Amino acid sequence: MTRVLAAMQDAGFRWFFLARAITMIAGSMSSIALAFAVLEIDNDARSLSLVLAAFTVSNIVFLLFGGVIADRLPRALIIQSCYVIDILTIGAMAALLFTGTATVPMLALLSVLNGASTAFVLPAMQGIIPQLASPEHLQQANAMLSFVRSATTIGGPIIAGIVVASAGPAWAMVVQAIGWVIAIPVLAMVRLPPPAHGGGTTLFQDLRTGWHEFRTRTWLWVVVLAFMVMNAIHVGAWGVVGPYIAKNDPRLGITGWGWVVSAEGVGILVMTLILMWFPLNRPLRYGMIGMAAFAIPLTVLGVHPAVVLLAIAAFVAGAGAEVFSTGWNLAMMENVPGETLSRVSSYDMLGSFVAMPIGTLIYGWLITHSDVETVLVTSGILYASIALMTLAVPRVRRMGRPDGAVTT
Repeated sequence: MTRVLAAMQDAGFRWFFLARAITMIAGSMSSIALAFAVLEIDNDARSLSLVLAAFTVSNIVFLLFGGVIADRLPRALIIQSCYVIDILTIGAMAALLFTGTATVPMLALLSVLNGASTAFVLPAMQGIIPQLASPEHLQQANAMLSFVRSATTIGGPIIAGIVVASAGPAWAMVVQAIGWVIAIPVLAMVRLPPPAHGGGTTLFQDLRTGWHEFRTRTWLWVVVLAFMVMNAIHVGAWGVVGPYIAKNDPRLGITGWGWVVSAEGVGILVMTLILMWFPLNRPLRYGMIGMAAFAIPLTVLGVHPAVVLLAIAAFVAGAGAEVFSTGWNLAMMENVPGETLSRVSSYDMLGSFVAMPIGTLIYGWLITHSDVETVLVTSGILYASIALMTLAVPRVRRMGRPDGAVTT
């Protein structure tokens, strides 16, 4: 157990871990709450796709700037500032829902602000972990954060399904805002060295440097290109079609959908425990194989969306996704210089997210004009094929770990 918790020896990582745990616990109900808040106003998958697309487009627009800022300024301060914006936007959503004045355009506008804030948080988060965890503890640190994320994913959607069905989605948003309020002073306890970026360059020079670091790593841009399509499928088929089926198919239902999403979290949780003990010697090879497993719940969702069967499929997909998540974080943190990591991460996120708004809009249109089963089964086949095709690239298939980074 001491070896598993070795990353907690550093005080900075302990405070960061606590702050992240608080926000992950508080925010674990947010996606379900927002989805059903929109569907409560307008039971139309196109409205839900519009709100989700608003968040993602805003996130994409600001991501590159978020990466540059995270390499220039104290990363913990950036995260705290963005949490303040999140509190205001989430609180406004809750207030509109409580007063019965919420509209789809208003929720979309607030999602734009929330998406812009997240664009600065994500690159800062990616860059801060290697500053707090030693190389030999890096996999443990990422696995521990994933453990909390998956644990909250298990309980959050179940509670959200119950709360939304009984009291409405606004209360889940209130909990999230409170969590952010608590996390801000906790994050202030993290002490980091000054940013490695020495200044003296313009914003666009920094962007060019980040782009050079990104494009010269074949393994990086190949996987990002794959995720450009895979994430569009995921957010459309799972994020739009899933809640729509849950609301309109008695075999699943809103509460049942909460159980399914939670089962995915259980799969992630189990895999994080495994990854605390066993090193990933080939992080990208096993990661992309794990991602291909998401085709299973997509197919089940289309063919027979019964709660138990779909939950089992989601469990398998969750375990596979965690193999990739930890493997990808390791690949980035061990192979990209720390002083450019946030910028390179922003290019990674930009490429991975850029087609997601298209995915939400396309799937919102598809399920009103096509057979849902055909759409989802085809999506599953396409998803798995793209994931596995990346293994044809030697740098993806063969990538290992640096000397001294793998411990047993």
